[in-house]
Amino acid sequence: MQVRPPLFTVLVHGPSMAPTLRHGDALLIRRGGRAVRPGDVVVATFRARPDLLVVKRAVRACDGGWWLRGDNDLVTDDSRAYGVADVHGRAVLRYWPRPRSFCYRRV
Repeated sequence: MQVRPPLFTVLVHGPSMAPTLRHGDALLIRRGGRAVRPGDVVVATFRARPDLLVVKRAVRACDGGWWLRGDNDLVTDDSRAYGVADVHGRAVLRYWPRPRSFCYRRV
């Protein structure tokens, strides 16, 4: 049995979550805890692209997974292109370069 820690870190790459997150931001992610809700920033993999770990905003539960969108409407590398995703955790803190907790917006 593999034991995975409840907290892990990810580094944001690309502009898909701008202006909320920018390329180079470092996030603390919580696995487990409260259930994911619409508006949460999450780390996930698309079922169509299981090799790609992404940071996106949860929109709605869909087919046993989540429909995800980036905050930057000009970038469409989200559920509009890849469909349903499986969430691995939700972002609780940006710790670099400007530490802050997330104030989620509802979508």
